[in-house]
Amino acid sequence: MAERAALEELVRLQGERVRGLKQQKASAEQIEEEVAKLLKLKAQLGPDEGKQKFVLKTPKGTRDYSPRQMAVREKVFDVIISCFKRHGAEVIDTPVFELKETLTGKYGEDSKLIYDLKDQGGELLSLRYDLTVPFARYLAMNKLTNIKRYHIAKVYRRDNPAMTRGRYREFYQCVNDRRILDGMFAICGVPDSKFRTICSSVDKLDKVSWEEVKNEMVGEKGLAPEVADHIGDYVQQHGGISLVEQLLQDPELSQNKQALEGLGDLKLLFEYLTLFGIADKISFDLSLARGLDYYTGVIYEAVLLQTPVQAGEEPLGVGSVAAGGRYDGLVGMFDPKGRKVPCVGLSIGVERIFSIVEQRLEATEEKVRTTETQVLVASAQKKLLEERLKLVSELWNAGIKAELLYKKNPKLLNQLQYCEEAGIPLVAIIGEQELKDGVIKLRSVASREEVDVPREDLVEEIKRRTSQPFCIC
Repeated sequence: MAERAALEELVRLQGERVRGLKQQKASAEQIEEEVAKLLKLKAQLGPDEGKQKFVLKTPKGTRDYSPRQMAVREKVFDVIISCFKRHGAEVIDTPVFELKETLTGKYGEDSKLIYDLKDQGGELLSLRYDLTVPFARYLAMNKLTNIKRYHIAKVYRRDNPAMTRGRYREFYQCVNDRRILDGMFAICGVPDSKFRTICSSVDKLDKVSWEEVKNEMVGEKGLAPEVADHIGDYVQQHGGISLVEQLLQDPELSQNKQALEGLGDLKLLFEYLTLFGIADKISFDLSLARGLDYYTGVIYEAVLLQTPVQAGEEPLGVGSVAAGGRYDGLVGMFDPKGRKVPCVGLSIGVERIFSIVEQRLEATEEKVRTTETQVLVASAQKKLLEERLKLVSELWNAGIKAELLYKKNPKLLNQLQYCEEAGIPLVAIIGEQELKDGVIKLRSVASREEVDVPREDLVEEIKRRTSQPFCIC
């Protein structure tokens, strides 16, 4: 045991040496030499039959979903998809990975979060970071200039996600325009080469204080303190149409062409929001920056609010649940002739919304059904398996969601208990007398009331009784 412990220590030390050389970017020859030594030590160590070879866990930043969680998740998707369809959207899909060059240079400082894959058949590939860039590539490849699409799929980021816990009540939406930001940076004296990196700093104002953002601009990014202070005068403002009109009269901002165009479009946007009756739910926030490089105009974000702990307190923002903007130049990056295609989009944070709904259900101890079964086909006596199979087949063919217990002679009490546990609302009971009379005994699980229904009317009666859809509101 002592010899093995000493050898394990040598393996550990050699492993640290290899990692250190890699961090120091040592020569490939030196690293290979030390790796060979490490492998030789591991070979001497040999297998340890008593040691577990791996830990059963999901990778960092991922999770499994139980049947209950998937039921909630599907309902969240149903609400989102029904909204898209209500506005005439079509659905598309794209590959989970793209050519690395397709994704390169589109995300600014966030590009470091892209997952790169090893060389696959001569192509350098990366997992998609979002659904917007693949969509732009799809438009350019198919020469499309007009489509209203939605796309629900997983994306991958080398991030350290965190979910704030709490009770949630409502959300508000913030809007801004990248042209206003660029114009603001210009009049404040930000060098052109620093626009995007300063934009990335401003985008953190929803998470940290202005002083912290200013320190990053000045200390880490080399911006002059007076320039940062000038930016601070603007980005700490938020309001509605009155703020837009105020900035249109700003002696500096009104002289910048980009800012003037952005403010004009936001004024028009607020006019439309008033027509829709939702202007009071929108805040014009000059700190909203959206760090991605491809935005060219209006940008927006939906932020959830946490219920105040005490009466009179202001609701606290707990995180973005949706965000997007206009990206008129992205498709042109993939078009041989560089043709611009006006685009505007929105990304919904499904995982965060799902977590919020899940928390609420846990807090209220609300029961969630994991199946949509409308009726259980049951029998009251033995030797009726064949009759149960016939009836459940009739119901399936009629579009009824039906089940039966896969036992030859289950007890009626066990069948009824299964319905209560699974939330199945109805039981269709077959007995010898029912077969003689040509009826099915239909039982309500909730009220325990039973009625005889002619077999030929059973389907319509089940549909009538289960017409109210299950929902999570």
